[in-house]
Amino acid sequence: MELIQQAYTAMMTGVIVVLAVLIVISIIRSILGPGVSDRIVAVNMIGTMVIMITAIFSVMLDENYLADICLIYAMISFLGVVLFCKVYTGVYLQRKHMLADLKAIEDNLNKQAESHEHVSEEEVRQ
Repeated sequence: MELIQQAYTAMMTGVIVVLAVLIVISIIRSILGPGVSDRIVAVNMIGTMVIMITAIFSVMLDENYLADICLIYAMISFLGVVLFCKVYTGVYLQRKHMLADLKAIEDNLNKQAESHEHVSEEEVRQ
């Protein structure tokens, strides 16, 4: 039984080391990443790996409160990524000189409807 416990401890320690290396690689990717979307994905990966490390520590240390911390951190990480995506979308639309409001959406839908009517009239003429 002691041998199995040592094997689990060694395996979990190895997984934590691998995840730590992957976090360092993701940090490098978030700094160097060619695009903003690459940086957002790298930050999301870092958050996910931190959650996994915390869950492994929860099992290793037999502390149940760490699982609660994992859930809270997952919610905060999710909201952070959603916020980053929202800001990135706003910056992207601003660079393209497009509006991101309801009026712009209505105008876009009206243009699409007009283009479909125009195509239908041409088909009738043929």
